Amino acid sequence: MALEMTEAAEETALQEIPDKLYFRIGEVSQLAGVKPYVLRFWENEFPSLMPRKSGTGQRLYRRKDVETVLEIKRLLYDKRFTIEGARRFLESRGKAVTEASPAKARKRARAQQPELFSGGAAALDEVRRELRAILELLS
Repeated sequence: MALEMTEAAEETALQEIPDKLYFRIGEVSQLAGVKPYVLRFWENEFPSLMPRKSGTGQRLYRRKDVETVLEIKRLLYDKRFTIEGARRFLESRGKAVTEASPAKARKRARAQQPELFSGGAAALDEVRRELRAILELLS
C-alpha cells in the first residue's frame, strides 16, 4: 500500500499543476484530460472532492481538489477500479476526511456520539431545574 501511495504522489507530481489558489472547472478539466460533466459526476460520487463555489455559483477547485481529481482519474482509468472501489480506496487512505458540508459533518458526529442522558427529555428538564436552582442560590 505504501508503494501505491508513493506512485500516486509521483504521478501527481509529474502532472504539472500551476501554482494558483483556485482553478475553474475548465482548467481542471484540461489538466485532468476529462470533460467538465465528468468532474461534476465525480463530485457526487466522491465525498473527498468538494470544490467551493463562487458568488456566481462557479466551481473553484483548490490544489488539493485538483490532486484528488488526478488521483481519481488514475484509479479509474489506469488502475481500472470501479467507482465504489476507488471511493473505498480513497477513504481507506484518509482522503475522505473532508466532508461535503459542515452540516453533514455535524450530523455524522452526532450519530456516532453516545447519548449523554439515557432518560432523554425528562433528564434534560431535571438538569435545567437543578441549574436554575444553583443560579438562584448564587444570585
